[in-house]
Amino acid sequence: MVRMSAEERRESVIRAATIEFARGGYHGTSTEAIARRVGVSQPYLFRLFPGKKAIFLAAAQRCVEDTIRTFAEASEGLEGEDALHAMGNAYTKVIAERPERLMMQMQMYVAVKAAEEEGDHEFGESVRAGWMRLWDTVHVPLGADVNETTTFMAYGMLVNCLAAMGFPPEHRVWEGLYPSARLKGRLEI
Repeated sequence: MVRMSAEERRESVIRAATIEFARGGYHGTSTEAIARRVGVSQPYLFRLFPGKKAIFLAAAQRCVEDTIRTFAEASEGLEGEDALHAMGNAYTKVIAERPERLMMQMQMYVAVKAAEEEGDHEFGESVRAGWMRLWDTVHVPLGADVNETTTFMAYGMLVNCLAAMGFPPEHRVWEGLYPSARLKGRLEI
């Protein structure tokens, strides 16, 4: 049996943490559950990350980076409406196939608010910085038009909410969205 390097273990922790945090949120997820999913002890987990907050922020950063990559790859060589629809199609496909990414995003927003209510602004700073990288990624292909970017991001948040609430793709709430923003399949969370 080949042993994993610390970096490979770290990656497996981030993947496991994304699934666990997506389901239980920051406060509802134990590091024990993450360690168990990875197949390591809690002490080993804390050799890879200094604490639960660091694990959550690493999973949040990965979630944002994966979404940025989805948009960048989908819009490569495109601009305007072609880029908009390519990014919309790619995103709705990803969240249908990998619902933990959608749920992790939703948990990130809740964690920011909860942490800031407790006086901890590190969550918010990190998540907002990622969100701004996401904004910048879609801004240029949409012609660097702030209104187009705002509309695209607003549609994305609506898609997130409708999908997270479990509205099936054929439900009438999706009818007002342009076709590329409609969910491509049922979300199995």
